Amino acid sequence: MKKIAWITDDIYLEHDTGAGHPESAERLRSINLKVEQLKDRLIEVTPRSATVDEVEMVHTHEMIANVRQKSMDESFIDGDTICSYDSYDAALKAVGAGLVAIDGIKAEQFERAFCAVRPPGHHATPTQSMGFCLFNNIAITARYAQNHGYKKVMIIDFDVHHGNGTQDAFFDDDTVFYFSSHQAFAYPGTGAESHKGIGAGEGYTANYLMMPESSDAEILEIYQEDLPKHYEFFKPDIVLVSAGYDLHESDPLAQLNVTTDGIREVVRSILDLGDTPVVFMLEGGYSVYDLGWNVVATVEEMFV
Repeated sequence: MKKIAWITDDIYLEHDTGAGHPESAERLRSINLKVEQLKDRLIEVTPRSATVDEVEMVHTHEMIANVRQKSMDESFIDGDTICSYDSYDAALKAVGAGLVAIDGIKAEQFERAFCAVRPPGHHATPTQSMGFCLFNNIAITARYAQNHGYKKVMIIDFDVHHGNGTQDAFFDDDTVFYFSSHQAFAYPGTGAESHKGIGAGEGYTANYLMMPESSDAEILEIYQEDLPKHYEFFKPDIVLVSAGYDLHESDPLAQLNVTTDGIREVVRSILDLGDTPVVFMLEGGYSVYDLGWNVVATVEEMFV
């Protein structure tokens, strides 16, 4: 059985997006409640706060300062992206979850990790917070991993929405491979299949679109037939996963029909790629009840 770290913190519950916002603390409460049944098999790890210098591996100083100021002011970055007084601290610890995951894997304390964090991150570009995301947790984790010996990083993103921020961070980079499956015609409107990278990064971005109402068969074709080819081409040292569960059939913000069993098989396909360490980072997923069970399915597969 693999040694699995579970990385979370109560500060994530203090990121208050306001009444009726889909990216609420109830998401994480649901996950914590459902995962409780697995806790005796998990290594519980407390995240630390990322430093500004670490966040600057991906984001501009001006963007970081803006998140801090918006949190102090308890104000909006845009119509979807809201800061409360504790949001800046929560965002730094969301990044920090990925960093301690890398540290623990490097120290051979565990082989895989699940970071149950909020706010999510994959829409945050190097210069702009957006789409519920303040800092790009997984992109910063990728740079941190590279600084700690994992030179070739593969990011796999199965969130129903394209991770435009992650793509932007590495679009011209051949040391990070970004692989995304996402719903066509959905927010934020990026991630065309023709977008494969530029300059040195050409061929190191792969986008796969699913039409609305796509189900398990369509997504499993991507993860069982297409993803392994990119993995074999790139031969990464570590795999980071943007685990967005809004691809689930019950999600109110998307129109796919992927079941919990389908998500389990997607996760299995990722874990079966090779013996590289794997870190899962929570992104979307807005059907609160089903979100918890989808995370349980993921963690159960991580043990194998």
